[in-house]
Amino acid sequence: MTDKTIHYPLKLEGPDVPMVRFMNVSKRYGDLVVLDRLDLDVAAGEMVTIIGPSGSGKTTVLRMIMTLEKIDEGVIYIDGEPLTHMEKNGKLVRANQAHMRKMRSKIGMCFQHFNLFPHMTALENCMEGPVQVLGISKDEARERAMELLEMVGMAEKSDQHPSRLSGGQQQRVAIARALAMRPKVMLFDEVTSALDPEVINEVTTVIRNLVDQHSLTMLMVTHQIGFAREISDRICFFFGGRIEEQGPPTDLLDEPQEDRTQQFLSAVFDAN
Repeated sequence: MTDKTIHYPLKLEGPDVPMVRFMNVSKRYGDLVVLDRLDLDVAAGEMVTIIGPSGSGKTTVLRMIMTLEKIDEGVIYIDGEPLTHMEKNGKLVRANQAHMRKMRSKIGMCFQHFNLFPHMTALENCMEGPVQVLGISKDEARERAMELLEMVGMAEKSDQHPSRLSGGQQQRVAIARALAMRPKVMLFDEVTSALDPEVINEVTTVIRNLVDQHSLTMLMVTHQIGFAREISDRICFFFGGRIEEQGPPTDLLDEPQEDRTQQFLSAVFDAN
């Protein structure tokens, strides 16, 4: 730990422990500060959307939760436990691979470009993680995968390879694949930006149903402000690696208090 003056709990305890907590988290690339001492809590079952200009640190937040980016300072907690740190002799130290694997199993992510295994069918894509990582039987994994493909409207395409599926269909399979791991936290990184306009609704409908019908904690980065308004419990506007302003969708989008938020939203609304 490089920031010794701040006390980082070994574990978060109590009745109101957030599902996700960023505590004084910083990320730098040389002189470029991508996240600047970020503090962010996401409650269990909360849907939080992150918006902001390019380079504001939005996607870095998700990549850090997925452990695809290393933390320079601070600690991230998932379900009360430090994500990339672990207790040793009463102190937090960098986590070993066993701890990292355990923590990653609590997190699911859908990327902009699907990342499906091209040599596997939709069904096989959804079975692979539960069998190889969670160690469940192929029969149980197949049953779970088919339930999820049904949920995202892709059961009839279960035997198709990704190359035979449209972009919207691939993204729906990717969501089912992430859910097959039974995560506690779901991350969505611009999941509609690579899609043709006519199929965006396929994917937003699936996410909307997830919000309505499941108690998952969700973090989403999107440029679709209307969609964010509709499904979010809270929207965070990022600027310069920090949360410039946050609040319920109606408050932040209709009556933003900060100048930078107002300028960003004006540009977005003018573009549409």
